[in-house]
Amino acid sequence: MAVSGRREERLAETVAAVEAEGRRGLAVPCDVTDDAAVEAAVSAVILEFGKLDVAVANAGFGVAGRIETLPIDAWHRQFATNVFGVVSTVRHALPALRATEGRLALVSSVAGMMPTPGSGAYSSSKYAVRGLGQTLALELEGTGVSCTLLHPGLVSSEIAQVDNEGRYDGARRDPRPAKLMWTAEAAARVMVRAIAKRKREYTFTAHGKFGGFLGRHAPGLVHVLIRRFAGGKRR
Repeated sequence: MAVSGRREERLAETVAAVEAEGRRGLAVPCDVTDDAAVEAAVSAVILEFGKLDVAVANAGFGVAGRIETLPIDAWHRQFATNVFGVVSTVRHALPALRATEGRLALVSSVAGMMPTPGSGAYSSSKYAVRGLGQTLALELEGTGVSCTLLHPGLVSSEIAQVDNEGRYDGARRDPRPAKLMWTAEAAARVMVRAIAKRKREYTFTAHGKFGGFLGRHAPGLVHVLIRRFAGGKRR
């Protein structure tokens, strides 16, 4: 298994865990906002393992702020990682996946089906990833390559400890309700199963499934509920 990201110490920890299970691991430092770096990362994986069977576009962070006041450069940062980083990953991974009739997975979010105040940039980016995944499922039909679009609900991760500039700060408090969050391990297990089964879309957790269903089928009700309970009124 190859893992890629910006923080090399995290990559080393993951590779060590993989190798502790008796498997081969590879750390490939990469920033998905750099298209050439993504291309080089894919090449490094193929050079090491000889092929690519599964590619998961998981890089992402959340920009917070109300649309009226959020500066345009914050929008550029949000889309550079969450959308264009996914596009780069797809473009450079697909030739190798075609050779193996492999599996592609894009990590969107329940936020891509139901927005909340203050998350306009993040939700918009995840709506875009949802559109990418649904389009790819059509474009890849008959090629042997599958595209699985994943919509996580609340998962315990470091996303809330990354600021609008993409800087990680372990001291930042995660305001999300801990009781509703899945562990990263539980999330990984269901994601792997969905990818292995070549599902087109998969939503989790239980709260995520409920929220996603309402967002798709009862947006008017979602609007009323969020205005009432999540501070959606004008300020």
